[in-house]
Amino acid sequence: MLDYKELIKNFKEEDFKLKRVNLHVHTDYSDGEGDFDELVRQAEAKNYKYIAITDHNTMNGYTERNSAASPVLIPGVEFDVWCGHVFMHLLAYGVDKDNTELKEFFAKNKAETEWNVIRLIPKRNLRKLIKAIHNAGGIAVWAHPACCWCFSMDRMAKKLISMGLDGIEVHYPYPRFRRFVKFHRAGTAKKIAEKYNLIKTGGTDCHKKILS
Repeated sequence: MLDYKELIKNFKEEDFKLKRVNLHVHTDYSDGEGDFDELVRQAEAKNYKYIAITDHNTMNGYTERNSAASPVLIPGVEFDVWCGHVFMHLLAYGVDKDNTELKEFFAKNKAETEWNVIRLIPKRNLRKLIKAIHNAGGIAVWAHPACCWCFSMDRMAKKLISMGLDGIEVHYPYPRFRRFVKFHRAGTAKKIAEKYNLIKTGGTDCHKKILS
């Protein structure tokens, strides 16, 4: 069985910059426009090493689509969650989609995957969520941290690490991102990753029909 943690840990900066790896992609199973199968097909055609489809609060694509068995896919999901009074996104990679403990944190309806305001409502327990991700065989990664509504990324990182955080999204296209306001310097994420020995991940947060 593939060790996703070791696999992701060994990705290099150039893998993300040269579009060999994209660990942050959304489909129409959540708030994206693209079809799950079509995006996987594009990844294969463009010779990606790996992509991760990380729809908000759901892994239904991995359950319902045949392309989920593609060797180019790393199973993933992006959770909307609160850390105290701070709203954030937590990526999970390498998880077993059928894990009962993890499934408790999945969306109960389609609205919880695609409507931003509604996604703010569920109060997932962050510590229990990270534990469930680990028990499902995966790793927990702080998504686009420079967009996080926290005063200090370093303090936030320490709090998340105390709960079991494994990694941080370092390679991310902040200048052209669609809606979020960037509160912190993008380079801070890399410094935090190196300071606390966190796994460095990256992705484009693609929401389009064309994989980019």
